[in-house]
Amino acid sequence: MPPEPAPESGGAAVAGGVPHARSATTVAPTSESTEADYEAALPYGLPGKPLRRGPFLFGLVGGLGVLTAIAIAQMIVHSLSVIILVVVAMFLAVGLNPAVEALQRRGLARRGAISIVFAGVIVAFVLFGLAVVPPVSKQMAEFIAAVPGYFNELTGNATLRKLDADFQILPTLRAFVTGTLGPALASGVVGAGLVVLNGVFTGVTLLVLMLYFLGSLHTIKDYLLKLVPASRRERTRRITEEVLDGIGGYVAGNVLISVIAGVLTWIFLSIADVKYALALALVVALTDLIPLVGATIGAVLVTGVAFLQSVPAGIACAIFFIVYQQVENYLIYPRVMKRSVDVTPAVTVIAALFGGALLGIVGALLAIPVAAAIALVIREIVLPRQARS
Repeated sequence: MPPEPAPESGGAAVAGGVPHARSATTVAPTSESTEADYEAALPYGLPGKPLRRGPFLFGLVGGLGVLTAIAIAQMIVHSLSVIILVVVAMFLAVGLNPAVEALQRRGLARRGAISIVFAGVIVAFVLFGLAVVPPVSKQMAEFIAAVPGYFNELTGNATLRKLDADFQILPTLRAFVTGTLGPALASGVVGAGLVVLNGVFTGVTLLVLMLYFLGSLHTIKDYLLKLVPASRRERTRRITEEVLDGIGGYVAGNVLISVIAGVLTWIFLSIADVKYALALALVVALTDLIPLVGATIGAVLVTGVAFLQSVPAGIACAIFFIVYQQVENYLIYPRVMKRSVDVTPAVTVIAALFGGALLGIVGALLAIPVAAAIALVIREIVLPRQARS
């Protein structure tokens, strides 16, 4: 009996004289009797020859790749605000996680601990609004009520009346106020209202995202670790835990330093009898969160407000902030941050400058823990690999 012909190289294996199901799509029929069965197994018709990789097809695929990259870049640019919001929410969730775990160690369930921490955040936001909004509204109302008196004082000035007789200043000023400044202020009020509404919506969204990330932080971390090969998963888990602990310690330490600055400022302003001491102290605490320049910005603002009240109060505020910043920089900050981030001072300054240039205040806030994470990865992964090579 003559031997059976060997199957073609592209065909499937034959078992018991019956070809595999895939062979119908790879082996052409050998007789007219099987041609109908072969076409019946392919409901969409016979496959044609593959396209040749000519210059036209190469250029088409390359052009589609470039268009796809441009579309992805445009999507990132247009959704940059949302990306920043998500990153800040995750950053705050990681920073608040040590407080949640501290409450868990005291016997509370994680859900209850998250509820207490989140309620504390809400109370802080409400207190800040109650302390800042009423003084600002009162000052604006007092200024608007004093505008007619200022105008009458100007009209009663002898020098201004002489200039008005020569150059018609008051009619020009009146026409400017009624024709240009009034509509501009009206549109400005509408724009300010829209900004306030947008700020409220952004704040609520940030709180909701932060609550979600805080509740599912362990789930997200475990899911992302599953993407790492099993042989490297445990080492990656330990490095990730150290990075998250550093970020959490930095956020908690930064908030603690800001609280100390705000409390001490409030005590001093109350003793110095400066108006709106609580609101100004909250401004100092808020600006103190910004690395490098935040404390200076808050000190300049509060000192300027104190100078508007009286010169001695302004001088006292300037002296207080100069002394306090030295104490904070050389005593409070090193003691609070010694266990949170391990970054040299030069790298801290450079990271804050780059972060501020890229993303403003948010970038400056995120730059230092990101620099700490990069330094940890370099120390634990890159340097040992280079030493073995």
